[in-house]
Amino acid sequence: MGLFNFGKKKEEKVVAASCCCNGNAETFESSEGSCCCGGSCEVSSIKVLGAGCKSCHEQFENVKAAVKSMGLTVEVEYITDMEKVMAYGAMSMPAIVVNEKIVSMGKVLKAADVEKLLHKLGY
Repeated sequence: MGLFNFGKKKEEKVVAASCCCNGNAETFESSEGSCCCGGSCEVSSIKVLGAGCKSCHEQFENVKAAVKSMGLTVEVEYITDMEKVMAYGAMSMPAIVVNEKIVSMGKVLKAADVEKLLHKLGY
């Protein structure tokens, strides 16, 4: 039965908060505007990857609205060049990339959902 992976538990994919120290800090002292390593882990780039379709444009607008309502100063990029999209490893569009990591792919998130996602990632 090992041939078809029967009886094996599926691995759960855990989304961890991205940190500038990658979690290698010795102590955890959190304060306003800083992270566990004492640096400030902020969003340095947000990109929406897409093919230029209606849902990809909608995702781009929703991400811009979420960034604006959160008061972030980062500019949202919209990438439609398929070579660049495939370099990220995105298999379905639209995809959202935060600090060069894919955080969502294959569905259009509303602005409120994008805000929740960014808060969950620690931003």
